[in-house]
Amino acid sequence: MKFSLHHIDSRSKARAGTMITDHGAIETPIFMPVGTVASVKGVHQRELKEEINPDIILGNTYHLFLRPKIDILKQAGGLHKFMGWDRNILTDSGGYQVYSLSANRKIKEEGVKFKSHIDGSTHFFTPENVMEIQRIIGADIIMAFDECTPYPCDYGYAKRSMHMTHRWLDRCMAHLEKTPFEYDYAQTFFPIVQGSTYTDLRRQSAEYIAGVGAEGNAIGGLSVGEPAEEMYAMTEVVCDILPTDKPRYLMGVGTPINILENIALGIDMFDCVMPTRNARNGMLFTAHGTINIKNKKWEDDFSPLDEMGMTFVDQEYSKAYLRHLFAANEYLGKQIATIHNLGFYLWLVREARKHILAGDFSSWKNRMVQQMDKRL
Repeated sequence: MKFSLHHIDSRSKARAGTMITDHGAIETPIFMPVGTVASVKGVHQRELKEEINPDIILGNTYHLFLRPKIDILKQAGGLHKFMGWDRNILTDSGGYQVYSLSANRKIKEEGVKFKSHIDGSTHFFTPENVMEIQRIIGADIIMAFDECTPYPCDYGYAKRSMHMTHRWLDRCMAHLEKTPFEYDYAQTFFPIVQGSTYTDLRRQSAEYIAGVGAEGNAIGGLSVGEPAEEMYAMTEVVCDILPTDKPRYLMGVGTPINILENIALGIDMFDCVMPTRNARNGMLFTAHGTINIKNKKWEDDFSPLDEMGMTFVDQEYSKAYLRHLFAANEYLGKQIATIHNLGFYLWLVREARKHILAGDFSSWKNRMVQQMDKRL
């Protein structure tokens, strides 16, 4: 992978860059739609490509390992071919799923023993076999196996967990060197900074991860329930240490406002289930605030879904029609809302990029944050 930095905003740390892999260019800052089980929920790949138009999407090692299972993905020739997606894919390593399965897993130095949420079967993830699994899945960017600590988390646990994540990272890298690419394109490896919300631990972890010299770096363990101010504080500490000439990925973040504030702190890559999950519950994100389309006030509002028209659904369907679909529990309603929200998120990061390059990002960001921070 090659990463070029084109411009850094003079009044913040916002950056515009380009990552190039064997599956094409990724213009940053970028939002990655979450395609957990080889599918961005409710969206055809054609709509994803032509309407939402992301340079990269995300898949999940834990879920893909459980189904369709690794042998099926290998027979298919990897995830790209299996799901009919010829652009970039990033896979997270399953560390977050392990964290979220707290009742059904046991963490040891060797790795993590866990029970499948599907059928209760027992499995074991180690740094080594997670690297092998990600080789077979075949994403363009693959993540280190880490432990994502909960919030709140006591200092002693956070420190022990961070050191284990670093030891696991060393094992990941050693094993990757012995594990060739599975397909005819290269994969890029990102380690993950941990340390909960403790400044000294975050600093220590960022220094360790920076010292590894990977082609890109990620920040994990945030957006797990801590106040936004703590997230921003930790992001700032880490971004001041991670190398400027490598892309920075803040995992699992977040609201449109979170994304803009973290871009201002120097983050290049984001993913989050929020635009798709909230869409399925009737929440639409717009440049002027959020809409709960289930509210009665939209019942006779025949104006377009979004006057700004980021995707075809914004002009073709009215608020009243979408409200009706949700009231009638029609699947189409969830699909329309999902396409709208993902289209908006991609519009937002691309607009941020334009303003970084134009030199007026900070004033635009402040105006957008104010606009978006309301319920319509």
